[in-house]
Amino acid sequence: MKKYLAFFTLAAALVSFNFNTLDEPTAGAVMSWDLTEYNFGQIELNKPVTADFKFQNSGATPLVIVSAKGSCGCTVAEYTKGEILPGEYGEVTATYNAAKVGTFNKSVVVNANTTNGPITLRIKGEVVN
Repeated sequence: MKKYLAFFTLAAALVSFNFNTLDEPTAGAVMSWDLTEYNFGQIELNKPVTADFKFQNSGATPLVIVSAKGSCGCTVAEYTKGEILPGEYGEVTATYNAAKVGTFNKSVVVNANTTNGPITLRIKGEVVN
């Protein structure tokens, strides 16, 4: 009986291990970010501010950004165009134009051909008069 129990335990462990390894991503493009959130602190009303988000393609294949979109019309994103080869660097800039006084917390969603899916960059701060 102990032999059967040991066999079934070993078989279950092997099946579990095989299913877990199937979920691992294959080598591809990977964005490794210096930072994904930027706090401007206090900024002036109606004076645009820009945050630069730098990343490296730490994957094994060329990286291409498909889009980078701000969460509202007051946040505009620009990004490195074309292929970013393994080991090379790229950048996404987020420009916020403060039209009203108060705190803000905005985002930019970056879509690329990466193995780790879309990334959300955040900018925040307080607009003063």
